[in-house]
Amino acid sequence: MSRAPITKAGSERLRGELERLKSVERPKIIAAIAEARAHGDLKENAEYHAAREQQSFIEGRIKELEAALSTAEVIDVSRLNPGTKIVFGAIVELEDEESGEAVKYQIVGDLEADIKQALIAVSSPIARALIGKSEGDSFEFTAPNGVKRYGITGVSYE
Repeated sequence: MSRAPITKAGSERLRGELERLKSVERPKIIAAIAEARAHGDLKENAEYHAAREQQSFIEGRIKELEAALSTAEVIDVSRLNPGTKIVFGAIVELEDEESGEAVKYQIVGDLEADIKQALIAVSSPIARALIGKSEGDSFEFTAPNGVKRYGITGVSYE
């Protein structure tokens, strides 16, 4: 079984979420279920059913995080010595060769990927195209809306 890579920062972020779910959200939902149960008939008690559904979601997320973190391989990006090459954990600055639009991404593990935070999964098409390249290189990859060409304008590591 291969271990999924995750950055040290991503591991800490997921552990923080797990701790919050266990120490804050779980007790809150248990209290909500107890309160809804006190209202009587459970068959037609919408508050009770909503609280149970929320509890199911939280418990599922806790199990998912525990399983993922137990098998993940934490990689400390600051200890990597990639030279000028782009590897896991790199923060890359790109420029779209057609529009001139600049973007900045960090290549992270699948568990911590979040495009809203500019964290792209190492298994994504753009990350796979970036691995092994250096600053100044151009590359192309197939996106869902067609082939994109980018120039690499910067590479850094935390």
